[in-house]
Order: sequence, then C-alpha cells, then structure tokens
Amino acid sequence: MKLNKQIWLEPDFKEYENYLLSLKGSEKECEFEKRIINTKLECLGIKSNVIKQIIKEIYKGNFESFVEGFKMNNYNQTIILGNLICKIKDFNKFKMLLTKYAENVDNWASCDCLKFDIKNDFENYFSLAFELLSSKKEFVRRIGVKILFNYIQTSYYSSVLQYLSNLSNENKYYTQMAWSWFLCEGFIKNREKTLSFFVNNNCNSFIVNKAISKCNDSFRILDEDKILLKKYRKK
Repeated sequence: MKLNKQIWLEPDFKEYENYLLSLKGSEKECEFEKRIINTKLECLGIKSNVIKQIIKEIYKGNFESFVEGFKMNNYNQTIILGNLICKIKDFNKFKMLLTKYAENVDNWASCDCLKFDIKNDFENYFSLAFELLSSKKEFVRRIGVKILFNYIQTSYYSSVLQYLSNLSNENKYYTQMAWSWFLCEGFIKNREKTLSFFVNNNCNSFIVNKAISKCNDSFRILDEDKILLKKYRKK
C-alpha cells in the first residue's frame, strides 16, 4: 500500500486498516502482545521494525492529514498514531491532538512510545505536562510524567521535585511506576537535587521505594550510592 499520501480520505483509511490486518502476526504473537501491553484493544502482533517503517512512510507524505483522521481501532494503530502526533510542529495543533489521543489510551506502551521535542516550545510543554497531570485518568497522567523526563537536566527540575514531594495521593500503578522511573533517571542525570528529594519528601511511599529499587537495579549508578539510597526507603 502507498502510505505517503498527500491527503487521507475515508477509503484510504479503510485500505490502511486492511493493510495492517494483512501484516497480523500469529495468534500466539497477538496473545503475547496483548498480555504484555495489558490493553482492551485488539493486538495485531506486528513486528516493531515494520511499525517503524509504516511511520516513516506516512511521515513522508501529508502525515497531518492522516493524524487528523484519528483512528485507534487496535493497539498497533495507536503506536503509529502517537508517534506521528509527536512530529507535528505547530504546538497548538499538537496539543489538541495529543490531548485527544491521551484521553483514549488504555495502556502503558501507548504512552511510552511518545517522544517529545521540547526545545522550541520549552515552557508550553512544561505547562502541558502539568495540565495532563491534573487529569483523573491514569494514562493521561503517565503521559504528563513522560514529558517531564525532558526537564531533568534543566532549571525546571526543582519545580517538578517540589510537586512530586507532596504527591501523597497518587494511587494508580502505571502513573506511580512512571514517577519511579522518572526519579531513577533523575538520580542518574541530576544526582544532588534528586538525593535531596529522597532525604526529605512527603511523596507516596510506593513511588519512593520503587524508585530506589530501580536505582539499585541500574548499571549507571555507583554501588556506594545504591547503599546510601537504601537508607531513605519508606516503611
């Protein structure tokens, strides 16, 4: 199928959906993918290198026309769609489509596939992250955390840690895990500020303890720091 179209119409999307179905993996591959991703959406078990090639080909054309069609009929389509939304340069348009996408996501992988180029809209992305964090939906908040990874080595990091220090009521597993991952990465890239956070915070104990566990498992953290961090585990 030709994917680098200049305009995407309804018949094109129908052809595209059939094309994805033609790439469907075995029943075993589909079941494995669904179990790992933990989604209610259908999983097609399409290999990741094939997905990357599809994204690349759609991007060569008028990919915004594709994105505006906004279909999330199966898990694999969400990955393609999410990656393309992140390539939109106009921030307001990107924000509108990302917000709509986030509201429809039901799994961690559709959050973690997103890559954000914040350098041209530094403050706008920061504000967007906190808008997403205010959502009642677990995976919308996870996307908010994902954006904030880009701020670990910036002056904005202290504000994020201040917010996180008082985050005692976050009780959804996939958002908690995102924050734990964030703190581990923070310790690797911004050790002193993150260590100060571990020493004194009112954050959810699951987030803190899981972050310390992730640090303990990391090859990028010194053994003496792993020993030090264990002192700050919460009971």
